[in-house]
Amino acid sequence: MKTNRAVRSPGGLSVRLDVRTLVVVVLLLVAALAASVVLIGTGDFEIPAADVLRTLFGEGNASQEFIVNELRLPRVLVGLLVGASLGLGGALFQAISRNPLGSPDVLGLGQGATAGALTMIVLFSGGATQVTLGALMGGLVTGLGIYLLAWKQGVHGYRLVLVGIGMSAIVTAINGYLLTRADIVDAARAVVWMTGSLDGRDWNQVWPLLALCAVLVPLVLANGRGLRMMEMGDDISYALGVRVERVRMLLLVAAVLLTAAATAAAGPVSFVALTAPQLARRLTRSPGPNLLPSLCMGAALLVTADWISQRAFGADQLPVGVVTGVLGGVYLLWLLVTERKAGRI
Repeated sequence: MKTNRAVRSPGGLSVRLDVRTLVVVVLLLVAALAASVVLIGTGDFEIPAADVLRTLFGEGNASQEFIVNELRLPRVLVGLLVGASLGLGGALFQAISRNPLGSPDVLGLGQGATAGALTMIVLFSGGATQVTLGALMGGLVTGLGIYLLAWKQGVHGYRLVLVGIGMSAIVTAINGYLLTRADIVDAARAVVWMTGSLDGRDWNQVWPLLALCAVLVPLVLANGRGLRMMEMGDDISYALGVRVERVRMLLLVAAVLLTAAATAAAGPVSFVALTAPQLARRLTRSPGPNLLPSLCMGAALLVTADWISQRAFGADQLPVGVVTGVLGGVYLLWLLVTERKAGRI
């Protein structure tokens, strides 16, 4: 059976449709939404999935309306947006670096955002808004530093990864120094933030992240064709009419913004950006960056991990970053073994 089909509009516009990729995207969206409904019903006050759906459509009682719409729905929406942002950002970094390990976790973007947040917590005793802005600025400054240091007549994959690893080590050392400067209260607050958690998230975190995704996601998807051609090499891309450095710079900025914003909203949730693109590619069996499947996979992974963090350990609820760190670490080891057996590392 053919998995690629051409769809032609009445105006003569032809679009190539990958049927398997479309099916994977739909299934991942359904899985993410189903996990979200279950997660909204999870907690000290259990709500059946049917009642959650009725409440979301405005037919619940007063207590259900408050619990669902004010307490749990914002947390789930932040989880979906953070997961989607990390999944898409990870797919962009891996496609640009042409390396499955070229994710924000490895390149130091998360550590850079953490440095910005720690600066606000430790040196300025900043509130939630200041910490969020500090994380966003830290991620942007780190991304700019990696890009400038990796530039040499363009930015190429392995140089970007190597510079990112070096930058990650430097920023990690800075974070350790900042923690030694903190008093016990600020240090405890910083450690909780550094773990990556969705606890206490409300509508104040939802709207900025939603607005950023509404701008960046269509922009990234619109440049997906150029990114796909760039995987064949810069020379071929130039010959096919792709403005390589312009597209690469635009997509790198978008990836840094997505990663920094996600980290600012939920802390450095590890390994989602690394694993989501690779899992999406294995499901679609399609070459190329798989941007939309990676986005959906990231959202599904994070809400599922949040459910596991609340239900799998009895009364002891874990931050979602702990769960993603364990699962991602296992996946990273498996990926390294696979790459070694294939002779690529």
